[in-house]
Amino acid sequence: MNRTHIGMGLVSKPLFLFRLSLCLFFLHHSPTKAEDFNAKNRTRSLASNCNWFRGKWVYDPSYPLYDPFKCPFIDPEFNCQKYGRPDGNYLKYRWQPFSCSLPRFNGVYFLRKWRGKKIMFVGDSLSLNQFQSLICMIQAWVPTSHISYIKRDGLTSVTFLSYDVKILLYRTPYLVDVVRNRFGRVLKLDSIRGGDAWKGMDMLIFNTWHWWTHTGRSQPFDYMEEGGKTWKDMNRMIAYYKGLTTWGRWVNRNVDPSKTKVFFQGISPTHYEGKEWNQPTQSCTRQTQPFFGTRYPAGTPMAWVVVNKVLSRIKKPVYLLDVTGLSQYRKDAHPSAYSGLHSGTDCSHWCLPGLPDTWNQILYAALFG
Repeated sequence: MNRTHIGMGLVSKPLFLFRLSLCLFFLHHSPTKAEDFNAKNRTRSLASNCNWFRGKWVYDPSYPLYDPFKCPFIDPEFNCQKYGRPDGNYLKYRWQPFSCSLPRFNGVYFLRKWRGKKIMFVGDSLSLNQFQSLICMIQAWVPTSHISYIKRDGLTSVTFLSYDVKILLYRTPYLVDVVRNRFGRVLKLDSIRGGDAWKGMDMLIFNTWHWWTHTGRSQPFDYMEEGGKTWKDMNRMIAYYKGLTTWGRWVNRNVDPSKTKVFFQGISPTHYEGKEWNQPTQSCTRQTQPFFGTRYPAGTPMAWVVVNKVLSRIKKPVYLLDVTGLSQYRKDAHPSAYSGLHSGTDCSHWCLPGLPDTWNQILYAALFG
């Protein structure tokens, strides 16, 4: 991850930043703390005695859960089979928790239970990945169902009309606002004006992380702002913590748990650097099998620690889809060169069918398991 120096505007808060950095450092490097966080969030994460997130990948010839050529909702960037990926074993792996089994996804049951309700994914292209996966998984169960599809600036909706179930995607890479003023584009770490569009949903699935690491030409802002103070840049992990804390306050103020279930997708890993799984000369390119070790060599990413720290302070129930570990094993599941959108090597997003289907199976287990 690219790291930048803390802006001069933060010098007035050195003690705060030192304590924050020190706290995050010890959380990241202390297995006991990490385990405490995980144990605490399991009770908040899923309504089950099973830990869905500890397990292994097993070959299952009955997979995948849908045919990519029969689902019209897959974007070119995720449609690996359409764009020439020659191998197919990556489609055949099923996640098997150690202490239980995930319930088999049933799209008809899902639609019946959520009849008349609205579900919204909020986040970046990883949210798009999971959003399209869920639609394909459901559509495979009701292939002749009448569906309304609407896409406009930053908002996409798919409605299964016979059940009046609407699934939406609100694109926002940071959750907090990016606005343009006379200085340029500003990432406002303490503002979520876009949150008005999230209200009134029966289920919200949030995600943000990857864009917080972008620098240079791929960075869609020129400055950061918080509390009326502006910086050219700051340590991105601290900025992420601040932005997520603002989102947490939004949840506390705006979510009624009796009406709305809230999920956080968790940290989706990348596989650009093979040293993370002890193959330093490789990336996700030409990977055809998962990592089968008992512990992923790269360990827990710092962003995971930040997410857990913020979630532990939110008063309203937010259920963590802790997909990091099980996704780290899937170095084989990226589009790599087989994308209809990215010209280079894509080791960030995931092929569909593929890994996001498992994320949605865990979501299904959390709701109905």
